[in-house]
Amino acid sequence: MANVFYREPTHTYPIAVRGEGVYLYDASGKQYLDGSGGAAVSSLGHGNATVIQALKDQLDSLAFAHTTFFTNAPQEALAAGLVSKFGEQDAKVYFLSGGSEANEAAIKLARQYWVAKGEEGKHLFLSRRQSYHGNTLGALSLSGNPGRREVFEPLLQDWPKISPCYAYRFKQSGESDVDYGLRCAAELETEIERLGSDNVAAFFAETVTGATMGALPAVEGYFREIREICDRHRVLLILDEVMSGCGRTGSYFAWEQEGIRPDIVTMAKGLGGGYQPIAAALSRGFIQEAIVERFAGFAHGHTYVGHPTACAAGVAVAQVIEERDLLSNVSQVGAYLRAALEDTFSEHPYVGDIRGRGLFIGIELVTDRATRQPPRAELGLPHIIRDLAMENGLICYPAGGTADGRDGVHILLAPPFIYTEAHADELVEKIARTLTDIVVT
Repeated sequence: MANVFYREPTHTYPIAVRGEGVYLYDASGKQYLDGSGGAAVSSLGHGNATVIQALKDQLDSLAFAHTTFFTNAPQEALAAGLVSKFGEQDAKVYFLSGGSEANEAAIKLARQYWVAKGEEGKHLFLSRRQSYHGNTLGALSLSGNPGRREVFEPLLQDWPKISPCYAYRFKQSGESDVDYGLRCAAELETEIERLGSDNVAAFFAETVTGATMGALPAVEGYFREIREICDRHRVLLILDEVMSGCGRTGSYFAWEQEGIRPDIVTMAKGLGGGYQPIAAALSRGFIQEAIVERFAGFAHGHTYVGHPTACAAGVAVAQVIEERDLLSNVSQVGAYLRAALEDTFSEHPYVGDIRGRGLFIGIELVTDRATRQPPRAELGLPHIIRDLAMENGLICYPAGGTADGRDGVHILLAPPFIYTEAHADELVEKIARTLTDIVVT
């Protein structure tokens, strides 16, 4: 009897023993193509020699020194690199260990900023239905995923939610993408005005929605309008790029493709590529400036903030991405993979929509392509698809509740940035084989 409290205690898990490139191997020797980076984590694949050596070198010199007493060179270097990519040299980076922690820190940063500015009334955080921002209570309060919230609902903040920007299901017949984006964004302004801008601290959104809706980007112009609404009403814009950031969509930050800049951006997963747990909340300089002017510092902290070994992994991952020009590969192989999926599944009876950016792609399943009817939750398709895919030697990320929080299914693909076209072909073939074995009714 194992002593581990597994994610699914009744499920039998193979033991992973080795990772090499885009493949994982279990104790029986079976090979699995990594089609999702676990949960969009393994951006460089497995066994990268540069990152592993950087970790060994860091451990030889300094594994840990608490940031109450010290800073450290990897933390300083990683912060400088992220700020350079962000494009404002007075921006500040707060390092954490995971995406939930990063979003929790962003909530507290925004709140303390407004208190520092003398606007104590700003305490509400708006977000979107069908979103996911993490499992801590604050991050889960932001999240608009009913299934993940249900058990903990009495413990959560009842913060307001607006509609997601979900053109596949909610764009009206004859409506252009631009008009739909403006209509969708207008919900935010209506909600801020209903609540009173003096009460609203920030609006949270995933730049490209990940786990709950399957790599769903907003339509053109949506985020520009959101940015303008936030500015008009003195509301901070916080973008969650825990999944979509760090190069996953083909630019280092996904928001670069929207023509805007957020006030705070959170990132994790690809930041350390799975080689160490690390996350970050990056804020514009005026936020720290106001907090420091009013308070001694940020009223928040964790033991492993700025962990030297974790930050060393982040530095090395960024170095590999830059030296190998992997963002170009993300765009090129991502376009190839998207085209291959569309060609293979263009007439598949269960495939309703294929979407995403770069190597961040979602496949939404339906029971009827014409009506876009989503599969019922009772079918339990996400687990069925996961298990069939593993039988076929594929790791992918199926999830449910896509359409309305209860019904609907998608498969999220977020493969390593080192994928080749041959790997993309193998991925498509294994997905096709997996979908052949399921019944969606």
